[in-house]
Amino acid sequence: MKQIQTLIPAVAQGHWVGDGFPVRPLFGDLAFTEKISPFLMFDYGGPMAFTATTKKRGVGAHPHRGFETVTIAFQGEIEHGDSVGNRGVIGPGDVQWMTAASGIVHEEFHSQAFASQGGVLEMVQLWVNLPTEFKMSAPRYQSIVKGAIPVIALPGEVGTVRVIAGDYKDVHGAASTFSPINLWDIALDENKTINLPLSAGYTTLIFVRTGKLVFGGRTLGTADLALLTRDGDDIELKALENTQFMVLNGKPLNEPIAARGPFVMNAESELDQAVRDYQSGRMGRLEG
Repeated sequence: MKQIQTLIPAVAQGHWVGDGFPVRPLFGDLAFTEKISPFLMFDYGGPMAFTATTKKRGVGAHPHRGFETVTIAFQGEIEHGDSVGNRGVIGPGDVQWMTAASGIVHEEFHSQAFASQGGVLEMVQLWVNLPTEFKMSAPRYQSIVKGAIPVIALPGEVGTVRVIAGDYKDVHGAASTFSPINLWDIALDENKTINLPLSAGYTTLIFVRTGKLVFGGRTLGTADLALLTRDGDDIELKALENTQFMVLNGKPLNEPIAARGPFVMNAESELDQAVRDYQSGRMGRLEG
């Protein structure tokens, strides 16, 4: 059975990304390290109430290369546009899985409808590293609506698992990935216990979005995150109240990580090239 290796308490204060996304970085000093490979960074945005406005709130055009961004909306709406021509809006329960790969320029804003009405925004964004062989592949974009994500009842009807990526038992998730990754969004009822099957040797992280979990004699509350040991092939969790949490489980890439701002490659020289390619326009430009 896996155990807690590192517990990162909820971050009290974060920072703003643009003027639309108040985020708290959840990985702390673990970000961009081999300890959490293939994952790189994980930000929790909100929940925060926004007043109605006619202005665009969010973050303007910026580049990425060498990894993927996974944005999951829980409340509110987020609009995406990129240099490859993809555009879309994700709302509660939807997922946007963007593969930057060889390079992409994109922007993220509150949707026009959400901005004009105002309301609560809550989302997470996860950065997933790409294996070396795929870092310079063509960019792609997966817009995954809530209804396309399988929802599985937990044994004993104690809750549900949304299989965003990977597999839960015999059910395959909605997203296509470049390395083995399980990404589950789980709801567990108060005073119920579950045993989750996980792969030995994989990186596993648990993020509690709302509620309280007991695991390994430790209690995880809202916005707490735990990194588990790679040994073991399952975990047992108990909810002290109705709890919603995420499980991130992936096979480590065991490759060098070189990161600089919006680029993640394997060597500093590759980061230098990424900067040159972006500045020269080889990553494309956003229309308008």
